[in-house]
Amino acid sequence: MSIRPLTATATAGGALLGMTALFLTAAPGAAAAPQSDSPLPVAHRGASAYAPENTLAAVDKADRLGIQWVENDVQRTKDGKLVILHDTTLARTTNVEQVFPDRAPWNVSDFTAKEIRKLDAGSWFSKKYAGERIPTLHEYMNRVSRNGQRLLMELKAPELYPGIEKQTLGELRAYGWLDGHHLKKKLIVQSFNATSVEKVHKLQPAVKTGFLGNPAASELKKYAKFSDQINPRHAAVTKDYVKAIHGVKGPHGRPLEVFTWTVDDAPTAVKVAKAGVDGIISNKPDVVRAATQGLGSGLDLDY
Repeated sequence: MSIRPLTATATAGGALLGMTALFLTAAPGAAAAPQSDSPLPVAHRGASAYAPENTLAAVDKADRLGIQWVENDVQRTKDGKLVILHDTTLARTTNVEQVFPDRAPWNVSDFTAKEIRKLDAGSWFSKKYAGERIPTLHEYMNRVSRNGQRLLMELKAPELYPGIEKQTLGELRAYGWLDGHHLKKKLIVQSFNATSVEKVHKLQPAVKTGFLGNPAASELKKYAKFSDQINPRHAAVTKDYVKAIHGVKGPHGRPLEVFTWTVDDAPTAVKVAKAGVDGIISNKPDVVRAATQGLGSGLDLDY
């Protein structure tokens, strides 16, 4: 079932459906979710160690593993459509060089959504995934919604796509992702670009935001004006740094959170968990979950 834009006539029914959903049993695999005192495992570009990154197959694999949160990357096509892809070029994860040999360097922004739809985004990973496509943001949200999952959305290289913050929020709003339930429990928007994170906060202050990076402890209050999370690379994580981050309150009056990346092995997962991080972004979120049960600060996230 696909998501349809909200209309006035659908609002009351949607509210009832939303209330009903709160009482439904958990999706398959949800029983394996971490305890509240464990760092939150987040599937990096979906469960990308097991399926081609940022595809619907990777979302579904994360769901089968019982992983509630998935991370993705949003970019914009030549004709203004939002698509899910990490690299700013199509070369690494598609067959674009074969389909469009004369279009180097194959930037995402140089191709229309229809052209991108022709590309195979799965064969590079495995023959099993031949024919997997680059999803639009709409398609991706449909799948996350269908699976009952939650979304850590990264605006990738937003400096290349003027206005992408407003456009992305508009699409999220149109398909129901800016209601109270989603804003409280199901959505975080992050970026390496602090200006972009600040724009998201100004446009929609209720949205939970994250800054990807490791600013000095002395600069944390500046970021806390518009960001709810500081999300550093795992090599930058220490107990003192996490403590400093947690010691500053963000724009919603709560202590800043820490989601670290990208951790795929058990020893590193244990190390950052013991340092007190709240979430661990991983290509192998099942490995992280198994290694960190009962460790770290974790978050109160309605599992």
